[in-house]
Amino acid sequence: MTDSKRIEQQAADWLVRRDAGDWAPHDQQALEAWLSASARHKVAFLRLEAAWAEAGRLQALAAGLPAGGPPPRTEAAGPGAPAPGLPDLRGITFAPRHAHARPGRWRHGVAAALAMLALGSAAWGGWQLTGRQQAHYASAVGQVQTLTLPDGSLATLSSDSQLDVRITRQERHVALRRGEAFFDVAHDRRRPFVVEAQGRRVAAVGTRFSVRRNPEDVRVVVTEGKVRLETRIGDDGRAQPVSLLPAGSVATAGRNGVLVRSVPVADAERYLEWREGFLTFDDTSLAEAAAEFNRFNARKLELADATVADLRVGGNFRWSNAEGFARLLEQGFPVRVERHPERIVLHAR
Repeated sequence: MTDSKRIEQQAADWLVRRDAGDWAPHDQQALEAWLSASARHKVAFLRLEAAWAEAGRLQALAAGLPAGGPPPRTEAAGPGAPAPGLPDLRGITFAPRHAHARPGRWRHGVAAALAMLALGSAAWGGWQLTGRQQAHYASAVGQVQTLTLPDGSLATLSSDSQLDVRITRQERHVALRRGEAFFDVAHDRRRPFVVEAQGRRVAAVGTRFSVRRNPEDVRVVVTEGKVRLETRIGDDGRAQPVSLLPAGSVATAGRNGVLVRSVPVADAERYLEWREGFLTFDDTSLAEAAAEFNRFNARKLELADATVADLRVGGNFRWSNAEGFARLLEQGFPVRVERHPERIVLHAR
């Protein structure tokens, strides 16, 4: 069994157990731990949960409808109303399962049905769009959102970011128009997952990485698997080398080429703590730190002179609390803070 199928089976088992009627608080805690262990777990569970919601007929069958098949889906008499000639099942609840029941076989049967339903829904959507799907996503300033792409991959958009997604039978293509995004790529060897930014392509099959578009360069951080960084044709008309980036790579591709640093994966993850609401600085200039805060806030930090810009800071800060960061600077650094409704000006003191 492949890893993706194993995760899907586990997700189906969790869903069946949750809806079986004997769900306890410790079961909920175990489910939440499983979901938080991997974004792939969460994607698989959400997709199957959506399929389960669409297939209320499975619940009707489990409740013991007479032979003849499930009722057709209809909204003629209002949402949830029964079809003509069939009993009203809206008040039906599951009976508690007795000790002599054989839940394992029933659970596995429904889990298998859920898995087949999810696969069928995905295939139907692909055929409906004749093998081509397109989507546009954008986040506002101060907003971080995680979304599921049409192929099942996850994308987490940082503040003020924009993606254009085009998926065909040959390739999954994402154009990063602005900002930064983190990708948890669904495995598909037949169709590489390509992110393009400023003429550079980051190609993967099934991995986890981020791409950030800066005014002068593109930064790629890989936390799982490997990606291939393809740079654009140089000014001399010759193709530049291709960089293979394993987990723990932090690559910056700019006008002067590609700089790759290899760090422990835990250190690479620190570049991505914005997903959890934090910014981490380590001997970082105040100019760089202020620029990071400004990516996430409408009320900007402004530096009044070069002396304050060159100060070095370190620590872990909530990106939503620029005021708290300024107050810390005021208390522990030679900085004077001038506050305005739309900006916070930092002066040397």
